Amino acid sequence: MPLQNRVTPTGDIIATPHRGMFTGNRGIIHDPATKTLLKKRWSTPAWLTCTCEFRGRRREVMATQSWTELFFLDEATALAAGHRPCFYCRRDDANRFRAAWEKGNRVHDVRMHDIDTVLHHERLEHGKKRLHALVMPLDQLPDGAMVSQGEESFLVTQGRALLWSPAGYVAVERQPDEATLLTPPSTLRALHAGYEVTLHPSVQSVPSPLAGEGQGGG
Repeated sequence: MPLQNRVTPTGDIIATPHRGMFTGNRGIIHDPATKTLLKKRWSTPAWLTCTCEFRGRRREVMATQSWTELFFLDEATALAAGHRPCFYCRRDDANRFRAAWEKGNRVHDVRMHDIDTVLHHERLEHGKKRLHALVMPLDQLPDGAMVSQGEESFLVTQGRALLWSPAGYVAVERQPDEATLLTPPSTLRALHAGYEVTLHPSVQSVPSPLAGEGQGGG
C-alpha cells in the first residue's frame, strides 16, 4: 500500500503510487511507528520543495522522528500548494525564486522567513486551502500557475489549461471558465517576474490545440 505522502495542488496529502519529481516537507507531521500522518498537516510555516536526490543521500520515508517526506508531481504542483524551493538542497533555485519574488512583489532584501510568513497567510484560511480570485484572464496567467474549478485542478501553460492528475497532465475539451487561483498571489507575481517552473514531462505529450491545422481540405 502506498503511503499517504503525495501533495495535490490544493495542498491535500493523498496516497498514490505515483511519486513525482520533487520531495519536500512541512515539518514533522507523521508517526514513524505506523508511518501514518498525524491529524495536523503542518508543524512549521516553512513549507519546502526539495530535490529527490542530493549528494547521494538516501532516506527511508517516514522512518524516523524527522521531517515528513512529502512528494509532488512537479514544481508547479508544489508552488500551488504553498511550498517554495529549499535553500539547502536547491540553493540556486531558491535564489532565483527569491529574486523573482522580490521583483514581482516590489520589495527588497527579503529573507526566506519573510516569504514564508506571506505564503502562510496566502495558502491557508481557517486551516484549509485559501482560494484566490483571478485578477486576469486565464490565458494571460504565466506558465506554471495553477487554478481550480469544482473538484479539479489545472495547470496553465502557453495560455491554456491542462487537467492535473497524480500521474501527470492531460488535455481537456473545454477550458475552465469559472476558475479560482490556487497558486498564492505572491508566488504568481514571482512567476510573472520570470521565475521558471519545472513542469512534469507529461506536459510535452499533450497535443497542441493548433496541431493539425492547415492539413487536409478547406
